[in-house]
Amino acid sequence: MSSGEMKEMTADEILRKYDQESDKRELTGIWDFIVKAICIAFAAFQIYTATFGILDAHLQRSIHLAFGFILIFLLYPTCRSWSRTSMNWFDVLLGIAGVVCALYIVVFYKELVLRAGLNTQTDFIVGLIGTILVLEASRRVVGWPMVTVAIMFLIYAMIGPYIPGLLAHRGVGLEELVGHLYFTTEGIFGIPMGVSSTFIYLFILFGAYLEVTGLGKFFVDIANAVAGWASGGPAKVAVISSALEGTVSGSSVANVVGSGSFTIPMMKKLGYSKEFAGAVEASASTGGQIMPPVMGAAAFLMAEFVGVPYVDVAKAAAIPALLYYMGVWLGVHFEAKRCGLRGIPFNELPKWKTLLMEKGHLSIPLIVIIYLLVSGFTPMRAALSATVLAILSSCLRKSTRISFQDVVNGLINGSKGVLGVLIACATAGIIIGVVTKTGVGLKMGTALLDLAGGQLLPAMFFTMLTSLILGMGVPTTANYVITSTIAAPALIQLGVPVLAAHMFAFYFGIIIADVTPPVALAAYAGAGISGGNPMKTGIIAAKLSIAAFLIPYVFVYNPQLLLINTTFTGMLWSTFTAIVGMVGISVAMIGYGIRRTNKLQRILFFVAGLMLVDPGTLTDIIGAVMLVALFGWQKMQNKTDAAKQE
Repeated sequence: MSSGEMKEMTADEILRKYDQESDKRELTGIWDFIVKAICIAFAAFQIYTATFGILDAHLQRSIHLAFGFILIFLLYPTCRSWSRTSMNWFDVLLGIAGVVCALYIVVFYKELVLRAGLNTQTDFIVGLIGTILVLEASRRVVGWPMVTVAIMFLIYAMIGPYIPGLLAHRGVGLEELVGHLYFTTEGIFGIPMGVSSTFIYLFILFGAYLEVTGLGKFFVDIANAVAGWASGGPAKVAVISSALEGTVSGSSVANVVGSGSFTIPMMKKLGYSKEFAGAVEASASTGGQIMPPVMGAAAFLMAEFVGVPYVDVAKAAAIPALLYYMGVWLGVHFEAKRCGLRGIPFNELPKWKTLLMEKGHLSIPLIVIIYLLVSGFTPMRAALSATVLAILSSCLRKSTRISFQDVVNGLINGSKGVLGVLIACATAGIIIGVVTKTGVGLKMGTALLDLAGGQLLPAMFFTMLTSLILGMGVPTTANYVITSTIAAPALIQLGVPVLAAHMFAFYFGIIIADVTPPVALAAYAGAGISGGNPMKTGIIAAKLSIAAFLIPYVFVYNPQLLLINTTFTGMLWSTFTAIVGMVGISVAMIGYGIRRTNKLQRILFFVAGLMLVDPGTLTDIIGAVMLVALFGWQKMQNKTDAAKQE
């Protein structure tokens, strides 16, 4: 094995290495019982409020954070070197302190409301400790990058008078800042925490039960049956299964590990290189975060920030997600053609009819949740109903029936699964609190416009760079919060529709950052399974994900790809031409169409594809003519080569 390659790792090792959220304690005995009991109580609270009505905003969010505090400090040790199998009393004390700080708002809620803005010394101490504990919990679960960003915003809030130029402000004292962040709904307990305490928890619980019922394995089997026989079959299986799995999961690394454990070994066996196999899974799995109906936690935040129903965000994401996966699929196809790779023999593949008969009922909850969301149900009710249906539908056949213990485990896994998003939302609240208190969002937006000279294309470019840089270390939720509050307003001022501006920041903060080196966690997770070179895997993944770089620019200039101001016919035509355009772009990226391309052909294929992706009659005609001419050119080259051989 070369020095740049990795040894193949187990799924658990990969998750612990590349997904800090998965590096939890594995407790036994009394502490295991206590943690599970808290998880079940957490789930019961969320289900109860979803069924009978949520509490007042501050109360709902405070209790939500209290559960988050105790579970995070019990499950995530202070130091990475500390044991993962035993409890440390320091962590227990911090957990108790977190619960006390969060429930302080619940216990003294009426008094706090009556003296709003006139906080006592006790309020200040509790708020300060609570804010520090949010940062510490965030450090444990999501890492230093996010904490560093939050601390930088806090420092900015306090040193405002000493900052020269546009970013200067009057400054915010420590007591005033703590009061704003902890005792209002514009800071830690702001919109992100509100979304976490309602929608997000229930969707994560829904995903936990789909995992328990075995839907993920069913997706892989169905994908095998549908595409396993085709050229480069296992790689296409990876694309399909990851897209399907992405409909219920918002974590790219978890998607890589979940489906990659099956698909990457199959790709390697067929003849794909270690790096390409890992890259395919990384690209396909990362796309799960933009795949409706669930998408990532940031999608729920987008709905709140933009002020539209969540289903509108999911609808807007549908065509870009389709184009993204078409890009990855076509990249896989042309790579298979270039390398002469075949599919899996039919006799080694599962029969899709048999699979549908035996396990098709497991997908009923997914179909139902899409129907409920489109029908106007709230995301909370849709997720809760679909979760109950997931349990019931598994009982339709004896072979898929889950036990009472599985039901309990679903509650436990759901509560553990939300912790990363929960604390990221709390930390994002700190950032939002500083933005609203200092007006830095408007100042940064103005600075961005000045830097771009008031032009849309440069403004998008600088927004992309901001999102990429932040996305290299900051989790999805915080990344979106920052870019949506700083960069998106600049695009909106230039006339971009609000949803398109926010979707632009969403794309670059989520998709690109996870597959683009040097910090490409999804690609590195794929390399961990394949044993390939992580950097090479990341570069290939970035090439396969080229659609994610291009599509946001296209839908900003022409929002009909987001179903904004378009007709059904116009939407179909734009989608069709964009898919055809992805053919040209994929040929350019891989360097193979009907045959290997030369440098000039690669450039021309890319230009032709780009023209077709961009909606517009003239660009579509030019792109189509170029694409036909280029394939004709390659066909003539094949005939010339054949004649020479004769």
